Amino acid sequence: MPLRDHFRLPVSKHSSWEGFHAMWPGCIVQQLSKLLPPEYIAEPRVHLGTEMEIDIGALEIEMDDVPTFGESSDRGEGGIATATATATWTKTFPVVAVDTDRPDEYEYEVRIYDMDRERQLVAAIELISPANQDRPETRMAFVAKCAALLRKGVAVSVVDLVTIRRFNLYAQLMEFIGHPDRTMSADTPPIYAASCRWVTRGTRARLEAWSHTMVVGEPLPTLPLWLNDTCVVPLNLELSYEQACRDLRIV
Repeated sequence: MPLRDHFRLPVSKHSSWEGFHAMWPGCIVQQLSKLLPPEYIAEPRVHLGTEMEIDIGALEIEMDDVPTFGESSDRGEGGIATATATATWTKTFPVVAVDTDRPDEYEYEVRIYDMDRERQLVAAIELISPANQDRPETRMAFVAKCAALLRKGVAVSVVDLVTIRRFNLYAQLMEFIGHPDRTMSADTPPIYAASCRWVTRGTRARLEAWSHTMVVGEPLPTLPLWLNDTCVVPLNLELSYEQACRDLRIV
C-alpha cells in the first residue's frame, strides 16, 4: 500500500497527523515483539513538550532555613554552625540576557532495551514531527540528541513523513558528527528514512548508515535495526505503517 500525505487533504481532513504519529510507535512495537530475541523488549514513547511546576511557597519556606554567605546558623545544642566567612558576590550584568521560549522536547519514538544487560538502551526509532523542525534550536536539539545516542553505542533510525517542511534532520545529523551522507543534502529530500550506528571493528570505530528517499504514493522501505554488533532484525516500516492506517481507518 502507498505512503499517504498526512499533512494535506484528503488525509488531513480525515485524521490528524498527531493521532497517526501517536499510533505508529505502538504498531512498530507490535511488529518488533514478533521478531526480537527474548532478551530484548521494545517500548513506545510519546512525549509532547515540557511541563514544569515549582511550588514557590514550599521553596520560600525551605530557603528561609538556608544561611547566606557570612551568616551563621545555630540550631541549639548539637547544631551545626557555618563558618563566619565574609565571602560575598558582587552583582554583575549577565553576558547573555534574552527572552526565549522554554525548550520543549517533542518525541514520537520506539526504544529497544537489552534486558540481560539491566535494561540497557540499544536502539531508538525516531519519528520526526513538525515540532522537531519548526526552529533552528529545535532542529539542533533533535540532532544533538541523536548524536549523543550514537556516541553511546545506540543504533538510531530516523523516519520523516513531514511534507510541509523541507529540513532533512538525518542529513544534518551526519554533518554534525562529521560524516555527511553524500546521497542526501541538508534540505532534500523532504521525506526519508535512515538507520545509522557506530560499531567497533578491532581497534577502530566504524560509522555505518543506510538511507532511503521516500515518495508519497510508494511503499515504505525496510531498515536494519541493530541490537548489537552482530544481531540485526528488519524494521519493516511498510508493515507497521499499514497497520496504523488500518487502525485509524485511513484509506
